[in-house]
Amino acid sequence: MIIRSPHPPVPISGLRVTEFVLAHAAQLGSKPAIVDGVTGRAVSYRELATLVASAAAGLARRGVSRGDVVALVSPNCPEYAIAFHAAVLAGAAVSTVNPLVPAPELTRQLSHSGARWLISSAAIFEQTGRQAASAAGLGPDSGFVFGEAPGAAPFASVMASRPAAPSGHTNPDDLAYLPYSSGTTGLPKGVMITHRNLVANLCQIRAVHKIRRQDVVIAALPWFHIFGLQSCLNLALREGATIVTMPRFDLREFLRLVQQHEVTRANVVPPIVLAMAKQPAVDDYDTSTLRLITSGAAPLGADLAQACAQRLGCRVNQAYGMTEIGMSHAMPDDADGSLECFGSALPGVDCRVIDCTTGLDVPPGAAGELLVRGPANMRGYLRNPEATAATVDADGFVHTGDIVVADRAGGFRLVDRLKEIIKYKGHQVAPAALEAVLLSHPAVADAAVIGCPDEEAGEIPQAFVICREPVSAGDLMTFVAARVAPHEKIRRLEFISQIPKSASGKVLRRELAERNRVPVPGTAR
Repeated sequence: MIIRSPHPPVPISGLRVTEFVLAHAAQLGSKPAIVDGVTGRAVSYRELATLVASAAAGLARRGVSRGDVVALVSPNCPEYAIAFHAAVLAGAAVSTVNPLVPAPELTRQLSHSGARWLISSAAIFEQTGRQAASAAGLGPDSGFVFGEAPGAAPFASVMASRPAAPSGHTNPDDLAYLPYSSGTTGLPKGVMITHRNLVANLCQIRAVHKIRRQDVVIAALPWFHIFGLQSCLNLALREGATIVTMPRFDLREFLRLVQQHEVTRANVVPPIVLAMAKQPAVDDYDTSTLRLITSGAAPLGADLAQACAQRLGCRVNQAYGMTEIGMSHAMPDDADGSLECFGSALPGVDCRVIDCTTGLDVPPGAAGELLVRGPANMRGYLRNPEATAATVDADGFVHTGDIVVADRAGGFRLVDRLKEIIKYKGHQVAPAALEAVLLSHPAVADAAVIGCPDEEAGEIPQAFVICREPVSAGDLMTFVAARVAPHEKIRRLEFISQIPKSASGKVLRRELAERNRVPVPGTAR
């Protein structure tokens, strides 16, 4: 059974992504497009368009052309946006990289992507970039830095070029974006995303995620991740909003910027929602201009969303997306008051929910794996036809590896990742659901749940908890048991000081499983 969007179809622009994103830059003129949250420096829309065109010409004069891959690794800053769109305008595909990755991982991405060029902050070039570029065989003139660093050209010199038309013609079906994602399994793979994919998703999202020109959007999400790139950079620029950048998330700095710049919209990940719901520092700042917080990248419990919304006096909702489907397949309308549902399918998107064992469609209200088909779906994984075939079926559906429940109205609720589901005596237990219950306890600051091997049960749910005030493991296990089905009870609980998470806010359950800690006394079957 195909689940289609209840929204009317939207026209999909045939423009290339930079043309689409900056289509209104001349009209917006001196309006601030991007404000550096650290320095307060503002780049207007007119300046942004000029700098992108100049940098594209500068890159082209240095040899960047259609079909090249440019690696981009830096924290969020105005130059990041300029570099991304300049490289794309010059005809290249941009492979964004987490600025925290070690040199060997950066080397692997440079080598596998076939990157010929590296653009980074000066600090990253000094720390890992120079070593990785050399190991990957990049030429001596292949590096550009924001600032200055030996062995690389200042990106400022590239932006100082005279604007010119790109030397190589590109079309909407050329690659524009090559991020790396682990997908449903395995090592990170290059996700091939075209101009048409990116633009299609922006056209779909803007139908429900209604950013306006008067909005101020805080870029707390990293732009190397597709959620931040599309929702906090490209869509905000297309709609003419002002963006305030953060190089990395810090709660007090986030709150200061919200207050100072009168931020109206924030796209975040669940750990940020958790901090805003529970941290005392929130009360020291004026956040009254915030009207919408959209969480994504991982499941968000309804209780936590409600707690955050009540504390800040704004709407909190959640979206769903995946790199392989061009960012988002579903997003709630700005006016949607549901805290559990992440919305219905975007215009032009088809979905199925299938039984993980039989592959057959499940009825509304039943959990199953989400399959997505739409114009934003990736072309495939770079030089990996086996992984592509395992992810995209013959009908063009991407198998997301996420377990969802669809209601009769076509709204979706995320349950958990297929590969993270705990099998307790044959029953499926969703770690994210147990985490949401734990986070509703006033003594819990953060929590994560994994499956722990057990001879009798197969796996048992084990919780790792960070506390904000004293509480016993037994009390927390009893608290959860009173709120879940018998097979979902937490059977083991351990207190820790830090929960490992990715840059996008996902709990790194594998790291918790590898800790092999000694559990606290008291394990229940």
